This record gives sequence, C-alpha cells and structure tokens, in this order.
Amino acid sequence: MTLLPSDKALVPFVSVDHMMKLVHHIGIEPMLTALSEYIEEDFKRWSLFDKTPRVASHSAEGVIELMPTSDGEVYGFKYVNGHPKNTKDGLQTVTAFGLLADVGTGYPVLLSEMTLLTALRTAATSAMAAKYLAPKGATTMAMIGNGAQSEFQSLAMKAICGITTVKLYDIDPRATEKAARNLALHGLNVVPCNTAEAAIEGAQIITTCTADKQNATILTDNMVGSGVHINAIGGDCPGKTELHSDILRRSDIFVEYPEQTRIEGEIQQLAPEHPVTELWQVISGDVSGRSSDKQVTLFDSVGFAIEDFSALR
Repeated sequence: MTLLPSDKALVPFVSVDHMMKLVHHIGIEPMLTALSEYIEEDFKRWSLFDKTPRVASHSAEGVIELMPTSDGEVYGFKYVNGHPKNTKDGLQTVTAFGLLADVGTGYPVLLSEMTLLTALRTAATSAMAAKYLAPKGATTMAMIGNGAQSEFQSLAMKAICGITTVKLYDIDPRATEKAARNLALHGLNVVPCNTAEAAIEGAQIITTCTADKQNATILTDNMVGSGVHINAIGGDCPGKTELHSDILRRSDIFVEYPEQTRIEGEIQQLAPEHPVTELWQVISGDVSGRSSDKQVTLFDSVGFAIEDFSALR
C-alpha cells in the first residue's frame, strides 16, 4: 500500500450506506466467498502477524473492545462493542469501525464502518473453517439462534460449503420467522423448528449463535451425535458459553488464537492445558482437520483481529 504525499493525502471512508451499496453491487454470496478467500490467504501467512488477545472493557451492560494487528507493512485495528440489551431500546447490539494504516509512514489509508463488515467476516470465517472441518458432502445445517448473524452464516455455508438445507431454532419464534422469510429468497430449503433437538436432527453442521452474556447450555451432550461439525460462535467473552463441557471433552477443538480463546471461548470451561489445534495450521496443511467420519469437530470461534484485517484489506 502506498500513500499520496501528505499535503494531498485523502483517506477513503466507507460508511454503512457505502458498504450496503457495495454488498448489493457485488452480491451477498460472492462477497462472502471473496472475504473467505482473503481470510484464508492471511491465515496461510499467520507467522507474519502481530498477535495479541483483544483489549476488552467489560461492564454489566456489555463490552467494548479494540482488536489490533499488523503484518509488518500494514497496521489495522477494529473498535467494536457488544451490548445485548440495546435491542430493547431500539439500538443495535453491535457497532464497529476499523482502520488500516501504512506502517512505514503511520498514515491511515482506509477508515471503514465494520458493523456490517464484522457480520460478513464472521460468517466468512465460519464457512472457511467448515470447508476444512465439516463432513464431506454436508448438505444440512442446524442454526441455533436466529438473529441477523444467522442469515449471514447460512448464506456463507451455502456459498462456500454447499449446504442446501438450514434448520432454524430460536427461543423467540419471531426471530425464526424473520430468518426463514429472508433465507427462503436465496434458494435454501428452510425448515423452522420448535426445539433445538428438532433442528439438530439430521444436520451435519451445527451452528450456535446466541447473544446472552451468561454461561448457558444451548447444546447438552446427549444432543450431539458422532460425525458432526459444531460451529460455536456465540461465546465470545469471559462468562459467556453455549456448550456443555462434556461436548468439548469428546470433540477435536480448533481455535483461532488460543491465548484469546481460552479467556473468551467455550474452552474457558476446560483446564488451561486442554489440547486444541490452531486453525491456521490446518489451512496451511501442517496438521490434519477432519480425519474420520465419526469424529466430532468443534470450531470454537471468538473472532480475531487478523480476520478484521483481512476484511479491511
């Protein structure tokens, strides 16, 4: 990346409106596919990046976080919040913005909204992981938690992993109705379900995406059979989990950055020495991902700064 001379430098700014127009122009599924490719490229050069757990400021209402990284040539960071109670006041649960800067000069080269972009990159990362970890030929995903992110997750899994059916469950039937209505427009076979158990039946991929900031048990051990891939994305801060710990103990667990995931992910329930595999090692071909038909794989995803860097890039 290069900058104009300082007296002529103009920093591109991507507003929410611009981002919406960009997504509509490119198309949601091509956008998710391209984002996944960029994230995969950066995971393959993992060693070049500065890596640190996000800097988080927690309160009773939610969390505010900074997520920085650099590949030595370009520096990037994201500011993001998570306040689940905001929806009661007509506000968004998440808002975010991000910046890229030239390491050589320190000058910013891009400022962008990242509220929508975070939703897109989260889904793109999930589908990238599932491409390596889900059973071959997977066609059906159970989507537990049917907020806005569920639609991005479903479309990314369709575009990148080839799923054709999504089974929806949420404790709020209105959320399921909205997700089903929107996803039906994109060529997916959508099956609304009255229970989480019904949604999981017959699914090869199980995605959990709930928002409450608490130790919850969205999936119990007896709900998860052999051979499935679990994509756990709702637990993303201390004290917030979705899976019973027994599921973790019989799964092969894949994470983004262990130092962060052990604080914020499902594996905060386990001993610090419990073995996990870093996803970049699978993508780089250094270690195997799914190795048997009966294996339960778990992507314990909390979101990491390199993914935001890739999305901004």
